[in-house]
Amino acid sequence: MLTFAVALFFLIITPGIGVLTTAGIGAGFGAGSGIRFLVGLFIGTNLAALLVVTGIAAVVLAHPIIGPTLLYASLAYLLYLAFRIGWAGSRVAFVERKSAPGIPGGIGLQLINPKSYAVNTTLFSGFHFMAENPTLEIAIKFAIINVIWIPVHLTWLWAGVSLKRLDLSPRTQSVINKLMALSMVIVVVLAALPAAR
Repeated sequence: MLTFAVALFFLIITPGIGVLTTAGIGAGFGAGSGIRFLVGLFIGTNLAALLVVTGIAAVVLAHPIIGPTLLYASLAYLLYLAFRIGWAGSRVAFVERKSAPGIPGGIGLQLINPKSYAVNTTLFSGFHFMAENPTLEIAIKFAIINVIWIPVHLTWLWAGVSLKRLDLSPRTQSVINKLMALSMVIVVVLAALPAAR
């Protein structure tokens, strides 16, 4: 169980689409909008985990037409987000919008996030610590995931909100945008590699 928790912590804290977008919304729209987005992201995270645990995700993604279509549509959208972040200008705005994505945006983002499915598949198919009671093991894993997920994402939101308060030069803000975009591209490529094999 401890190994599971440690692995989960490092899988979640590494820059992914969810945490980068959370930080971006905090920087662009403030804490209130960030919290609303996080509620949606939290719901989406648990829905994606449920799709993995029940096998629905495996069935859908294994379909010869639906699976690749969903995967590449998701990857294209995430690369588009990375492009918008990287070329948002000299202001740390991440994704230029008139309003923050809110709860539905958080749910939707996590449901199309390839890293979410990869992480959940790794966590639920490995790290067995209650082989005699798999149902209880799954319930405990859900609890551990959420106990770690919440403070990690709140920390990323705080980082984004704090970034907004800093008086950074336009050049520094542009560099931050491009580093965030590069991080997103790396995550998308890593998520796509297993699917391409």
